[in-house]
Amino acid sequence: MPNAQRLLLPLGLALLTACAHKPGSVTVQKQSQCPLRLYSGQQLVLILPSNPTTGFRWVIRDAADSVLNSLGPEVYSNPEDAGLVGSAGQSTWLFNAAQPGKGHLLLTYQRPWEPEVAPAKTFDCPIAVR
Repeated sequence: MPNAQRLLLPLGLALLTACAHKPGSVTVQKQSQCPLRLYSGQQLVLILPSNPTTGFRWVIRDAADSVLNSLGPEVYSNPEDAGLVGSAGQSTWLFNAAQPGKGHLLLTYQRPWEPEVAPAKTFDCPIAVR
């Protein structure tokens, strides 16, 4: 019995350590947070500043389909306390790290009717899933 008790403490600590290294979700709001390393099954929440009243929209150019699954369409929200029509808000996307590998998440911020004009902003993030 004493040997079993001595094994329980290291085993418990190993399990806690393993859980601590795999958070349930990762939220990214800035290009500087890239590149990303995710674990299979982990969620990615991408939040980017947006103002569709100007005609600009975020367009997904590369969704890292080889490693990420989209969990739904873009969701736009603006702060309720702004109280201004046309005030800026944020666009949010949810992804699930589906399988190990490498991919690239690339979005451009531009007006859909001006495809020949360079994007006003670009979000370019390498993704590695373990």
